[in-house]
Amino acid sequence: MAPDTGASGNVLLGKTAATKQPVHLHARLGNRHGLVAGATGTGKTVTLMTMIEGFSRLGVPVFVADVKGDVAGLAMAGTPGERVQARIAELDLAGHAPAANPVVFWDVFGQNGHPVRTTVSEIGPLLLARMLELNDTQSGVLEIVFKLADDRGLLLLDLADLRALLALVAEERKQVSTEYGLVSSQSVAAIQRALLRLESEGGAGFFGEPALELADLMRTTPDGRGVIGILAAERLVMRPRLYSTLLLWLLSELFEQLPEVGDLDQPRLVFVFDEAHLLFDDAPAELLRRVEQVVRLIRSKGVGVYFCSQFPDDVPDEVLGQLGNRVQHALRAFTPRDQKAVRTAAETFVPNPSLDVARTIAELGTGEALVSTLKPDGSPMPVEQVLVAPPQSRLGAITAAERLQVRADSPVGVRYDQSIDRESAAEVLARKADQAARQAGAPPARGGAGDDEPRGAASAMRDAVFGTGRRQGLVETMAKQAARTVGSQIGRQILRGALGGLFGGRRR
Repeated sequence: MAPDTGASGNVLLGKTAATKQPVHLHARLGNRHGLVAGATGTGKTVTLMTMIEGFSRLGVPVFVADVKGDVAGLAMAGTPGERVQARIAELDLAGHAPAANPVVFWDVFGQNGHPVRTTVSEIGPLLLARMLELNDTQSGVLEIVFKLADDRGLLLLDLADLRALLALVAEERKQVSTEYGLVSSQSVAAIQRALLRLESEGGAGFFGEPALELADLMRTTPDGRGVIGILAAERLVMRPRLYSTLLLWLLSELFEQLPEVGDLDQPRLVFVFDEAHLLFDDAPAELLRRVEQVVRLIRSKGVGVYFCSQFPDDVPDEVLGQLGNRVQHALRAFTPRDQKAVRTAAETFVPNPSLDVARTIAELGTGEALVSTLKPDGSPMPVEQVLVAPPQSRLGAITAAERLQVRADSPVGVRYDQSIDRESAAEVLARKADQAARQAGAPPARGGAGDDEPRGAASAMRDAVFGTGRRQGLVETMAKQAARTVGSQIGRQILRGALGGLFGGRRR
């Protein structure tokens, strides 16, 4: 028997505490976005899992970041304990039985899921500059590198390509400065050092091929369920800028690539942004405007965005106003910040004459929430105190063996688990340097001729960039300088993010 999901085409969130009336999130308005907030340990993750399961059963794919490892339980059938069984009985959830969900695991580092990759060209110079924490001058040099690659038809796929272009820019610095703008050797060296720091943090695997195809985040099973993409983020969230940048890049790619579809019976994709405060912390005004623009407009592409954070005021007012479906778990008013958050949360709900919202927020138990979703006509319903329905999947983490089995059964593993290294800028520049050396009569490989032998200009350029057997080249010199700099900095947070596609990302 199918679980009691209430009205067809809706996601059952739970039932009211007083009258046990079902409370739904209407699928037709699922693209009006939402917020799940509350203090640690109050049940936000369970609410998210219930919501995600509901969308999946309706055939809506979901993408969610798993920052603690427990969202992975969606892949396994649950084993209800006494508290869960009591909640099922209290809510009279007919047909509620343990069940697994269709899941695909993803991981930037390629360890706990299929690798998530994009190319250097796709991420764009401005986003990459923020990742590398470059200053304005260094960011301008990076812009020149990308422009030079475009003008010369060179593919920038991975960091090796970017290093090769930086070496070329350094070698042709005077000519490049004349044609594109001033380039200093200090700026080039600083970018190289930043790249080495990024690599030491494990970020290099994010760049390369095969790049993630958005269609693989929007899959359904043969029986019509939406596939749940879970990004393993326990390690990634320790690098907040890379974490937020990755999710914003994905969101901006959806915004740019998906066609306008207007209002549908249900979303094409639901995108869950956990630990939302990491996105907005110290974000410049321009970034906030961009995020607001995407949240406002992406619903016309059929995408619903759901933010999850501890406090509702973690989300700026400009964005918060776009979130029509609200779930507020308990907040404990221990500090002035907590008291302000309680007032903010209470003020964002449509009042319910029978409910003291500010007092109730502080008294909610685990698994209880204040809920206000959009009514079928699009207006928000008055806030209700709700007992959240438990998910049918496992509440908690899965084992390494279970994760491996899910990954082995994945329909996309063959496409992403093996990297591809096709010819791009690094290989093209190395081949041209060899050809130029042969035409000039010099050995194409390093170390074949003495440094005192006459050589052509092309050979001299190649040796200056790549070195000879007795003399290190520019690439090796900068790498050694970067290594010395990074030696005392490993472990520091260095990744900085911004909204990728909207800031100049390029498709292949």
